Amino acid sequence: MSERRIVSTDGAPKAIGPYSQAVIAAGLVHCSGQIALDPSSGQLVAGDVAAQTERVMKNLSALLSAAGTDFTRAVKCNVYLTSMEHFAAMNEVYSRYFPQGAAPARATVAVAQLPRAALVEIDCVALL
Repeated sequence: MSERRIVSTDGAPKAIGPYSQAVIAAGLVHCSGQIALDPSSGQLVAGDVAAQTERVMKNLSALLSAAGTDFTRAVKCNVYLTSMEHFAAMNEVYSRYFPQGAAPARATVAVAQLPRAALVEIDCVALL
């Protein structure tokens, strides 16, 4: 059985529930879903889904960095949107964080609601 290690960083928002920011196990880092909370204020960033996606990706980047990896090693992301009408705007921002032709596997689903009335939430699994 492999050990697991909790990842925590001030570069991403503190957990707002009973979960870890990220967990390392079996050579992978599993980042908890991130919404567009500013890590310094703990408040949801103002703006549309593009602005929120930008903050989400920065939060995920901070978690990956704290774990010792980055988006080039991502293997799977899940994206949750409160409306599929936000897909194109989210996708435009999201795509800037992955090298051309090296994006991870991904699922994108519409959900009824997200914490703090966020428009987007994204989680990520990456190789160490």
